[in-house]
Amino acid sequence: MSMVAEKQMEHLGETSGCADHDHDLVHELSMRLDALWRFDQRIANADGRKELQDFWRQMKRQEKQTIDRLKQLITNEVKSNCF
Repeated sequence: MSMVAEKQMEHLGETSGCADHDHDLVHELSMRLDALWRFDQRIANADGRKELQDFWRQMKRQEKQTIDRLKQLITNEVKSNCF
């Protein structure tokens, strides 16, 4: 790595807004929330194909459960002053 690149990266990671495990929870929640709102479109796209619509509805239910669990874990982290 060149001296310039080393200098530019010298202080990366020194400051963190939260612990890695908490960042992971928030990042995962964000990704899953993005995925959740797409399921309604997928269900609509499968119009007339009951098996496909049932699949997307099942995926949506599972995603909601995962999101609820992530929210609870984040709440627990905040309550324990870990966040």
